[in-house]
Amino acid sequence: MKSVPKLIGRFIGILLISVLLLIILNFFVIFFITVDQSPNGGPYTTAEETADSLRQTDSGFEMDSESLAFLEENNIWAILIDERTKNVVWQTENLPKSIPQTYSLSDISTLTRRYIDGYPTYTGDAEDGLLVLGYPKDSYWKHVSPSWDYQFIANFPQIALIILFSNFLLIFIIYLGATGKLVKSVNPIVQGIRNLAAKKEVNLKEKGPLSELAMNINQTSQTLRLQERDLRKRENARANWIAGVSHDIRTPLSMVMGYAGQLEDNSNLSLLERKKASIILRQSEKMRDLINDLNLASKLEYNMQPINMKKLNILALVRQVIVDFLNNDLEDNHPILLETDGNTGSFYVQADEDLIKRALTNLIQNAINHNENGCTIYISLGNTLEKSTITIADDGVGASDKQIDKLNNTPHYIISDDLTTEQRHGLGLLLVKQIMESHNGKMRIDQSHYGGFSVTLEFLKY
Repeated sequence: MKSVPKLIGRFIGILLISVLLLIILNFFVIFFITVDQSPNGGPYTTAEETADSLRQTDSGFEMDSESLAFLEENNIWAILIDERTKNVVWQTENLPKSIPQTYSLSDISTLTRRYIDGYPTYTGDAEDGLLVLGYPKDSYWKHVSPSWDYQFIANFPQIALIILFSNFLLIFIIYLGATGKLVKSVNPIVQGIRNLAAKKEVNLKEKGPLSELAMNINQTSQTLRLQERDLRKRENARANWIAGVSHDIRTPLSMVMGYAGQLEDNSNLSLLERKKASIILRQSEKMRDLINDLNLASKLEYNMQPINMKKLNILALVRQVIVDFLNNDLEDNHPILLETDGNTGSFYVQADEDLIKRALTNLIQNAINHNENGCTIYISLGNTLEKSTITIADDGVGASDKQIDKLNNTPHYIISDDLTTEQRHGLGLLLVKQIMESHNGKMRIDQSHYGGFSVTLEFLKY
């Protein structure tokens, strides 16, 4: 899975950035601490500067007031050891009583490297002697054996890098150990979410750091399965109801149409009675067609209608549909004109002949039903490298832009409305749309450039 490596990479990136920021932060902290600890160059420098300020006069040794003030302010005592006698020949007033007044060479060597009575001492070369500064006991810690192996000093950069790399490796191992269990738990969670999107059953183990999330995903999967089962029951009930009603209506409807046809042809009836029988027959035929459309639409919606795909000559099929309308005594006020662009001689598509014929019949009949006062129906064919099209247009009453937008973007079900007798484009267009979708094609509704209504069927080429 791509998401899990990406998550691991993100964690590692965060780790690297964290280590880098930690190193930078430590560098600046050490730098500022060092600067703060040595504002005057350190006690060794202070001892040298103080020794330079000590001068011998006729009355003895004297130190300038600024140096004395600094020593007093920082609670530092000072003595001057004579170079020849090794005795203290000058001292500050705050000298502790425990500090000796005479020193041997061994004592001088010790105080240079270590302490006098626990006081850290630092020395500076003065005139005719050695100046010793004694700092408060808790002010400095001195290295009593400041000797280092030469090879260690020479290889210190490499040693520092090795130590740094070892620290980084240790942090990385600890990080992987701490997050490994989390990353291991993410993988099934990601797969479970993908299975949810694919409408598959999900049953994750509810343990580990993401156990609560796994439990929620399992509950969601169970809820979706229950909802899908209930929806399937309702849809099956609706499909069965439509199929049952269609079957139950066909027999009495056939009887009504049969008797109406007999009454229409009965010469013993008056002209008015025969006309009423003709109206009953025509309306019954509309009911029959509506029931057939409803049944077919239901089958297409639930993939219950077999699709028999074959290589189909659309031009020949269109001509056949036109002939069928002419043979059904189509009135002269609804002429049908066939238009081609010259590329339709090889107009073949992979399609179900009966379904495409049904779609074309519905569109032509739709134009007739919505233009009772007559109109011209134009059928045009188009063929390109990308797609093949069939357009059924008319110059009738048409539809507004708002109505066309609604037809293109909402289901074309017939709406029951007792407040209006306006004819509607309904189930017929829904059936055509479903037929085209079953062929991986499209249906597009537009204003006709003839001034009426236009529907274009698009067959994509692969």
